[in-house]
Amino acid sequence: MNTEADAPTPARIRRLPDAVADQIAAGEVVERPASIVKELLENSIDAGAGSVAIEIERGGVQRISVRDDGCGIAKDELRLAVTRHATSKIERAADLEGVATLGFRGEALASAAAVAMLTIVSRPLGERSAWSIEIHGSTEQRFAPAAHPPGTTVEIRELFFNTPARRKFLKTERTEALHIAEAVRRTALANPGIGFRLAQSGRTVEDYPHVESLAERMERVLGEGFAERSVPIDEEVQGLRLWGRVSLPTHSHSRTNRQFFFVNGRPVRDRLAGHAVRQAYRDVMFHGRHPIFALHLDLDPDLVDVNVHPRKEEVRFRDERRVHDFLFGKLARVLRDLRPGDTARPDSTLAAAVAMPHGTEGSAAPLATPAHGSQHRTLGELGAGRVGGPADYATLAKLFERSRGPATSSPNELRDAVELPPAPAGDVPPLGFAVAQLHGVYVLAQNADGLVIVDMHAAHERITYEKMKASLIDTDSVPRQRLLTPVALDLPGAEADFVEANSARFEALGVALERSGPGSITVREVPALLAGANVEGLARDMIEELADTETTTVARERQERALASAACHASVRAGRQLSLIEMNALLREMEVTENAGQCNHGRPTFVTLPMQALDAMFQRGR
Repeated sequence: MNTEADAPTPARIRRLPDAVADQIAAGEVVERPASIVKELLENSIDAGAGSVAIEIERGGVQRISVRDDGCGIAKDELRLAVTRHATSKIERAADLEGVATLGFRGEALASAAAVAMLTIVSRPLGERSAWSIEIHGSTEQRFAPAAHPPGTTVEIRELFFNTPARRKFLKTERTEALHIAEAVRRTALANPGIGFRLAQSGRTVEDYPHVESLAERMERVLGEGFAERSVPIDEEVQGLRLWGRVSLPTHSHSRTNRQFFFVNGRPVRDRLAGHAVRQAYRDVMFHGRHPIFALHLDLDPDLVDVNVHPRKEEVRFRDERRVHDFLFGKLARVLRDLRPGDTARPDSTLAAAVAMPHGTEGSAAPLATPAHGSQHRTLGELGAGRVGGPADYATLAKLFERSRGPATSSPNELRDAVELPPAPAGDVPPLGFAVAQLHGVYVLAQNADGLVIVDMHAAHERITYEKMKASLIDTDSVPRQRLLTPVALDLPGAEADFVEANSARFEALGVALERSGPGSITVREVPALLAGANVEGLARDMIEELADTETTTVARERQERALASAACHASVRAGRQLSLIEMNALLREMEVTENAGQCNHGRPTFVTLPMQALDAMFQRGR
């Protein structure tokens, strides 16, 4: 038993010194050098800069300099600019509900000044002279005139010089420099009309000149050829606009670090957007792979809260379900509408498949660079001339129509087919016409661009799967089956309340459940396709996802998984000999089937080998 003598003396409440309070507050904003670079870039963009130059030394710990040609800071506002919560972006609390600028809290410069040696030199547009202010750890050292062109330079030296414990938690200089480069890339993708240059120890490491379009900026950031490996999207519905580019399902990455999402021009990491993208690609992307994209979502600032994260890296939407459904719906439609020949497919070439096995990073370079234009074009753009002799597709079509027997034509028929003058490119189907079958596994077809090789099982599997899905979607409601033995689930009271309030939404998805106690629910019906599944796991996953994202696709995904398995078993198997009519029927169905470029497991259904690549293989024209 404690006596009064043993009781601890209560600590007295004191007001922290300003310097200590500033350092604590700075910890919310300045996590690492990249945090400062991000904040300074946002200030430059808000100032109307047309170009921004960033210089760093030792990963940004020794020095960070950001120079822009924006509107500048007036002499009588320089001291105010480095005090906490001083900003030109907002005036009243109500302004937070519709923030249209990247910065608005007035914390960045004050936070940097609290944990580093800060120098600002600025000259407003129209002024004849510049002024400089220098702050060390929140203490002013110098305020004097300076020489500077219109615009502002902010220099940070010796980051965390007065909080050495913070330095211990930084990574290596190389890692910190990579984080800075990533911040510059994200900002550059959000602002293609502004030029950005990043130099490290005097050497330029990233350079993004001013461009007119996002596609041009993406080529610089994500690599040449990305435009050919991606499709554009620009959709607007009731005040929501989604625009940008997303990679083809065949062009993927092992990590998510090539995914860029922007809300009203602000780079953010949003779980809602990530979930919508994953759902859109789930039917066409190989397991463990991730799409590459840069997507902009524009909406009324009143509908999004940007003041929910210390570093403004996250946002909250007023109607999350509406935003999620909009993103998923538009992305899924773009991917569904892809057809063979609709768009360029560089990593669907045989050259890429041979040089870069599935699962490796990026896409392989073609075997040879074509001498005229791109080797991957839509059929409407294809010319007739090819080294090695063009084919008469009208003759191939007739050959296809009259074929009734073996999977290959006679040598004389094929010879006649390839020696006649070419038909107009418009007569050529995207996947061409079948000419042979290889080992009972692959269909070989000739189109206007070269050779098409089709995995007949994978292609037929996708066709069968899409037909099964369509029949499921066409029904008015999800077919349900009553469980012989209802399944009871124990849940926290709040979750049980949530399920009870949303029972109609669960029923629409094929799951009938009801409240059976203060902390329990009972599942009585499930989708007929999932009658033999783990009912408890299905229900728990649906509840968790619906609560987390305002929508759930768990039941739909598992039904589609069951359909995919059925489609796999119902499709033509390897080793079966097909006639030319059967092979060409398969090609024509592929051309009108959604997601025909991949099987249900994400593997490619066909690859193409252009004539240029064949010519290079055999060293023709040298």
